[in-house]
Order: sequence, then structure tokens, then C-alpha cells
Amino acid sequence: MTLQTDVVIVGAGPCGIFQIFELGLLGIKAHIVDALPAPGGQCAELYPDKPIYDIPAIPVCNAQELVEKLMEQIKPFDAVFHLDSQVTELEVKDDDRFRIATSAGEEIETRAVVVAGGVGSFQPMPLRVAGIDSYVDSQVFYRVLDPSAHHDRDLLVLGGGDSAFDWAVELAPHAKSLTLVHRSDRFRAAPATVAKMRELESAGKLKFMIGNCVDFEAENGALERVHIRHTDESITKVDIDHALVFFGLSPKLGPIAEWGLDLNKSQIVTDTERFETNVPGVYAIGDIASYPGKKKLILSGFHEAALAAFAIKARLNPNEKVHLQYTTTSPIMHERLGVELPRN
Repeated sequence: MTLQTDVVIVGAGPCGIFQIFELGLLGIKAHIVDALPAPGGQCAELYPDKPIYDIPAIPVCNAQELVEKLMEQIKPFDAVFHLDSQVTELEVKDDDRFRIATSAGEEIETRAVVVAGGVGSFQPMPLRVAGIDSYVDSQVFYRVLDPSAHHDRDLLVLGGGDSAFDWAVELAPHAKSLTLVHRSDRFRAAPATVAKMRELESAGKLKFMIGNCVDFEAENGALERVHIRHTDESITKVDIDHALVFFGLSPKLGPIAEWGLDLNKSQIVTDTERFETNVPGVYAIGDIASYPGKKKLILSGFHEAALAAFAIKARLNPNEKVHLQYTTTSPIMHERLGVELPRN
């Protein structure tokens, strides 16, 4: 059976979820497809505990809290989620409709498509040491799902960016030992976090080494220690229980690259009035959208979602003027939100 909807959103990160809200305010129904098993995108999947400070009116929240608030906000609009599923085909049926096929075997007919969120699917950059893959998700980790699982362990953290330093600073007080290794003393992490790392180093809570992990030793099927090669070619052997690897993420567009969209590297080119692509009826918001002056901020993605929603409303109702109505005063908006205002 082919499902029918007004809009299909590809990507259930914060921007994709907020797109549901903006469409819902205009009376537009949406289905949303994401390759991950839960809403939130890579932001919530990889960094659920990482603090976010630049969401208006929320001084600080972590990624998971932001996703939970967004999910609460879209409840009135009954969006249909297709999780653990990837859009594999996009077919232009005519000037007004598209056919979407998913990896779960579903087909959806829609009048507009919004590609939302990150630059496709992200894959962690691997630790390139022969044989190390056998220990991935048992002793070698590319993400932290449960910080307590790494408490009271001898930890190795690899990387020089925000993720490596954030987790080194977070876990060092709880670890049996923690060694942070980066190829140089030039870091991509925030200066404040680097300063915290140096404080922990001075207090003997962690060790920092310049070098690269080049080999390991295992006993009885378990990873026992790693070899760190320094710039002078000397080797230090470090006993570890767990290795946390944060070398960054490699974007992969996947099937989106075959949809005939204009691309700028791994981003989709849009205008700044409708956030429409070169394919009429297909829009892009969030980090995947490219236009002059683009800033990769969640805040920017929310703005893009609002303008894309108005453009889609005009596409779906070409003979009607799309009026701007305010959620504060509009009875229609109140009805769609399920809000009952107190009577005077």
C-alpha cells in the first residue's frame, strides 16, 4: 500500500523535527524518515550529554533535552515517524507529486520533500590499527552512550577536538586512569575545555601525550595495552580497559547524491527565500543546505524550516494567499496547537 501525505521530511534531527512544527502550524501533514532508531539525529545519537547554549530562551540544555522538548512541541500535529529506515528512491511523478521509497520497503506519495539536518549520514573516522576492529563496541568505542560504563576503568581517549576533550574532562574524575593522546599540541577543542584538561593534568587526574596509536597487545581475547608512537619515534605502552576514539565524522550523502540536486561539495544548494533546491518541490534545511552566508547553527536551521514551510504552503495551495498568523493571537493557530485560552 502506498502511503499518502503532504510532505516527507528526510532526517529527524532537531531541524527536521522543528520542520514538523512549522508545517503543522500551517495545517500541513508530514511523514519523517530517519536512518537512526530514535528521533534526534546525529546530535542526540553521538553527543546526547553535550551542552547547548545558543537556543533562544533556554540558557543551557543538552542535545537529548532539546530533542525531548521538540518532540513535546510537535505532539498536536500527529506526524508519522519512519525510523531505522532510509529513503532509497525519490521519483518525480509529475509537477505536483513525488514517490518516496524506503529501505523498509515502504512507499510514500507526497507533494513536497524536505531534506533536513546534517550532511547526510555520518560515519566516525576509524582508528586505523590492524586488528583493532575486533574490539569495537566492547573495548573500543566511537561514541559514549552510557558514561558510567567507563567509570573505574583505565581509559585511553584519542583526538584533539571538542568531543575528545569534553569526554576526557567529563570522565577523568571517575576513571581509574585516563590518558589523552593527540598527534600534536595544537587542538581544535574550545580553549576553555583545553584549560580544564590542563588543570586536571596538573592535578594528576589525567595524562596527556603527543603521538599516535600504532599497535596494541591483547591477552585471552581482551585488549590489554596500546602502543603510542611519539614524534621522536619512541614508543610508550599504555595499559587500558577502554579506548574512546574521536577523530571526527565523515559525511556520506548516500542515495541523496543520486537525486539530481545541485551540490556544493556535500551540501545541497538552495535559495534563501524558500530554501528550495533546483528540483521544484524539494527543499533543504539544516547543515545540509548551502547558500551564501550559511552558518551551520541549529538556530539557522529553525529559521530555514519556517520559511520552507511557508513556501510549501504556497506550493500546495497555489491559488490562495498565504497569510502570516501569530501563535499569540490567531484562533486558527490555537486550534491547531490544541490551546485553550482563558476567557475574560
